[in-house]
Amino acid sequence: MAKTAWINLTETVIHIEDTDRKLITTYIGSRGIAAKVLYDLAGPAIGPLDPENPLIFSTGPFTGTPWPSAARYTVTAKSPATGAYGYANSSGFFGPQMRKAGYDMFVIRGKAEKPVYLLVEGENITIHSAEHLWGKETGEVESRLRKQYEGARVAGIGPAGENLVQLASVINDYGRAAARTGMGAVMGSKNVKAIVVMGSVKQSLPDEFRNVIRRVSPLVRNHPGARDYNKWGTVILLNYKNRSGDNPTKNHRYGQFPMGDRINAQSIAGYTVRNQGCYACSIKCARFTKVPDGPYKTPEQEGPEYETSNALGPNVWNDDVELLIYCNKLCNELGIDTISVGVLIAFAMEAHENGLLHDPQYSLGWGDPDTIIGLIRDISLRRGKAGTLLAGGVRDAAGKLGCGSESYAMQVKNVELPRQDGRVLKGMALGHATSNRGADHLYALPTLDLTGNTEVVSQVEELARCGPELMSTVSEKYKADMIRFTETCNALADALGICKFAFTETYAIMPSDLAEGLRALGWEISEEELFTAGQRIVNLERIYNVRHGYSRKDDTLPERHLKEPLDVYVHPEDIGKVSPDEAEMVHTGLLVDLDPMLDDYYRLGGWDRNGIPSAERLKELGLDFCIGDIPAS
Repeated sequence: MAKTAWINLTETVIHIEDTDRKLITTYIGSRGIAAKVLYDLAGPAIGPLDPENPLIFSTGPFTGTPWPSAARYTVTAKSPATGAYGYANSSGFFGPQMRKAGYDMFVIRGKAEKPVYLLVEGENITIHSAEHLWGKETGEVESRLRKQYEGARVAGIGPAGENLVQLASVINDYGRAAARTGMGAVMGSKNVKAIVVMGSVKQSLPDEFRNVIRRVSPLVRNHPGARDYNKWGTVILLNYKNRSGDNPTKNHRYGQFPMGDRINAQSIAGYTVRNQGCYACSIKCARFTKVPDGPYKTPEQEGPEYETSNALGPNVWNDDVELLIYCNKLCNELGIDTISVGVLIAFAMEAHENGLLHDPQYSLGWGDPDTIIGLIRDISLRRGKAGTLLAGGVRDAAGKLGCGSESYAMQVKNVELPRQDGRVLKGMALGHATSNRGADHLYALPTLDLTGNTEVVSQVEELARCGPELMSTVSEKYKADMIRFTETCNALADALGICKFAFTETYAIMPSDLAEGLRALGWEISEEELFTAGQRIVNLERIYNVRHGYSRKDDTLPERHLKEPLDVYVHPEDIGKVSPDEAEMVHTGLLVDLDPMLDDYYRLGGWDRNGIPSAERLKELGLDFCIGDIPAS
């Protein structure tokens, strides 16, 4: 059995114990067990940057095993963005190193008097001064610590986390980011610069588990979607999305980018030096790029992947692939979420275009390189007029700026919108709106309609009975059914510690395979019980948010998606050349009619019309202890 380390920085007390077996069997692992710990330790009276807000690093039962892409770990805390539930998920090799060191969780509370890093050597955890590392960028910190501790893996923050920037991330393996909901700011608030983990425990795995792995691994490795990502990386999505209208451009004013061929997968391939997979990964979607010379000279680095490429490409009207690669590296070094920072820059550019924001240092013009680079730095350092305004997130910036700028703020629950447009993909619209951690494409990851995966739909009784409209990306009918299925599967992926590209992106592996894997590890669990555990995680997160005042009013979308119609060209090359009146349009006037989808989503989940889980539903899931959090009617 793995262990949990309880680390109190204020009192410099560290207690290590076997992880509660009931906690594991009830919530599976990683994201699930961390949600329960957060619920128990951080009620409404504790603020996101208060010392008593727990910062939880957690792994799953598959993390660090040969299971396909079992490399994930989760960072959980009360979020400085949402003011309620927050988590970020990352891959690479840090999570498996935690398991090799023998840990399910590090639960970090309190605040160090001065900057520190934590050194984990098996059951020996020590606290060391990081004053010499404070202010340094993530790559330098990781290099110095890995040189000092040979064989270690490092997760740390950059200047953005030190400056408590709301969109600060935690970076491991030089370019892997636990990016969303501001976990880097929580880490910075505790004066923790890095966690260094050295592990040497070799897991003893049953032959039955290895047999299951041998059966499912080819299903992942040989899936066409996996082969596409292996060849091009996730940036290949830019090609597809520019044709469909799901390539958010100029802060979601358009769905297609006329210069898309300048920053697409083929363009980035010209700067790619190698590809690599995370631990136990056969997909190997990571691209390592390098700009050899010029104003954007960049050493070899991981990325950019799709979300970054859109956020700092079409979304800010940038068509310079070398600038894009440079900005990806800059964000990772500063420890800042590339999605959120791109949305913030686009907001600033649109606000300037409408005469609402000016900065003496930058033009704030669309696509201006000095503005893009300068704002990434200024936001991370909380400096300058625009940088200081934007460091609290786009909703906060719009609230301070006023004058109608709220309509330019692309966010849900104060988390900046990922790089999909819900007017084109109605499943994504509902997924963005209802995600418990704020705007998020991976919380529900509703790809079944997008990929035309009728084979999987036919295998899931609740989806098979929906009919063909489920598979239309622009139809709102049955999207709630899809989201209820996919959000549960994704909760399980995060809880188990596996990559969604090896599960919910393609469903090459199904929930029945996951249950079989757990049984081979000695668990007594059926597919139905495992699926119920996924629903338990979703509902626990939901009631945590309810406890903090969240309800239907927060399950919404940017005004632009609800009120500003989107037209989509059949031929993307016509953008800028042919007027919409003369061009052939495949979809015209697309909007999101959110309320009917919310009604269906709540009903299917056993929640009331205000999005509150019912007492009966909580009892069914074994969450009786949460019933007191249901608001009085």
